[in-house]
Parts: sequence; C-alpha cells; structure tokens
Amino acid sequence: MLSAFFTGLFLGLSLIVAIGAQNAFVIRSGILRNHIFFIALFCAISDSLLIILGIAGISFFLKDFINEFSNIIFGFSALWLFSYGLLRIRSALIYNSITINNKAKSSSLLKAISIIAVFTFANPHVYLDTMILIGSVSQQFFDINRIYFAIGACLASFVWFFTIAYGAKLLTPIMIKPSHWRTLDLLIALIMFVIAFNLASQGNWI
Repeated sequence: MLSAFFTGLFLGLSLIVAIGAQNAFVIRSGILRNHIFFIALFCAISDSLLIILGIAGISFFLKDFINEFSNIIFGFSALWLFSYGLLRIRSALIYNSITINNKAKSSSLLKAISIIAVFTFANPHVYLDTMILIGSVSQQFFDINRIYFAIGACLASFVWFFTIAYGAKLLTPIMIKPSHWRTLDLLIALIMFVIAFNLASQGNWI
C-alpha cells in the first residue's frame, strides 16, 4: 500500500513541478496575495479530477480523440499563451507606482478563476500527464493499492499548489518595487512565449 502511495506521490510531483503557464500564474497570484487559497484549491481539485478520471480508465477512450484533434488543441493553446504573454509585456511597460495591494484588489475572484481555468484545461499536456500517463501507470496496481496510488498522485497536486502559492506570498515585500514586478512580468511573458512556441511546433503550426 505504501509503495503504491509513494509511487503516485512522486510521479505526481515529477510531472507538476516544471514551471509552466499554470504554475507561473499561481506564483504571480501568490505574490499579489490575490485569492491565493481559491486559486491553489482550484488547481489542486482540477488536477485531482483529471487524475481520478485517468485512473478510472477514461484515458483509453480519450487517447484517439486527442491524437485526432491534437493540431487544433495545440494551436488554440499556443495562441492563448502567446496572447497572455503579450498582456504581461504590456503590464511591464505601463507599470508605475501602483502598489501590489491596489493591483490585487482590482482582480476579481471570477476573473482569476477564469484565467487559471483556461491555463489548466486548454493545456494539452495536462491531459497527457494526468489522464494518460498517470492513468497508464496506475494499471500496474490493483484493488486497494490503486486507490492508494490515486491518493498519492492527488496529494502531490495539493501539496505543490498550496506550497508555491503561499510560498510566493513571502516574496510580496520584495516585489513592492516596480522594477522587480516588471522583471517578473517579463519573465512570465518569456515562459508563455517559449511554451506557446513549443505547442505550435508540436501542432505543426510553425
């Protein structure tokens, strides 16, 4: 049982730790102290839901669909990420003496959840990682061991998202300076552009 649990935990962490669009947004929200709990909770629950669906066997039905429409999915995701990267560049260029507290208040919970929802579900790799890869690995476990594997994989998402969200909150005093915030926005924009380029390449758009 413990072997299945830790296999799920470490596999989940190994797939989620890479800083992508979703993680970058969570970190940014943490620094802004902008709906930290709900954003982290949404990400963790979303990942867990996809993991559970994958372990339940839905990956076998979705594999053909993803392969058939992968070009469209990759293209849409690349366009969205590129657009968000442009928004971050715009934010960096016009940023002045606005404080983090004022900036955080201007972002509603609905808007924040809407953005993170797109980052989560418009990313083709989230389905490949959670539903197909984790779902496939889970098939080596049976009965109660598969449940422990699922618990470990889901726990990895909760640990990771709450850690980076509240860990980023500690950086708020440093990010008060506009120059530091510009640097973060430009870094996030770069991450978005790199991921968008990779997705567009995989979708044969470039």
